[in-house]
Amino acid sequence: MNDDTDAPKLPVEQEQRQSLKSNVKSRSTWLRLFFVLVVVILYWVCATVVGAVVALQCFWLLFTGETNEKLRRLGQKLATYIYQVIRYLTFATEERPFPFDAEFPTEPPAV
Repeated sequence: MNDDTDAPKLPVEQEQRQSLKSNVKSRSTWLRLFFVLVVVILYWVCATVVGAVVALQCFWLLFTGETNEKLRRLGQKLATYIYQVIRYLTFATEERPFPFDAEFPTEPPAV
């Protein structure tokens, strides 16, 4: 019978297991995962607010024939903030979005 439990472990397999143990025990990994969860919640709140801004802007346009400048600026700030959030969530940056590391955006993102 071929029993894999008695076979000697390969150095690569031992390295991988050690790396996994180290990553699971790493405080920075768990801290990043915590912030990811918090930022996901912030994302959903922002998406809800963006939906409200869109609805209000549509009604404003319907009743006045023009867009509301304050709603347009708010929409731009929220879009830029969501851009920062997505960059953090996809690990494109280590800078946590507002209210942690970055300020709330006042300008569109630099392209």
